[in-house]
Amino acid sequence: MTKKDIVIKVSNDTNVAQIDVKKVVQKTLDVVVESLERGETVELRNFGVFKVKNRRGRIGRNPRTGEEVQVPEKKVVVFKPGLILKAKVK
Repeated sequence: MTKKDIVIKVSNDTNVAQIDVKKVVQKTLDVVVESLERGETVELRNFGVFKVKNRRGRIGRNPRTGEEVQVPEKKVVVFKPGLILKAKVK
């Protein structure tokens, strides 16, 4: 399902114009991204939690040459599903 599919479904279910739904969906995603950029945790009750974690640097290996390569530390976004989401997916 794409963002466009979500917009169409919400628009059909609520009788709100697609352009208005698209603005709300996009602004919601923008707020989530901005919060994660600041290192904040985003908790959506009954859905899940998005947060930024640091992944430690490590020594990797080039599969073609076998040469060791230093992989730097980096930040990654992780998602932990809520209980209701887990229950519905099972």
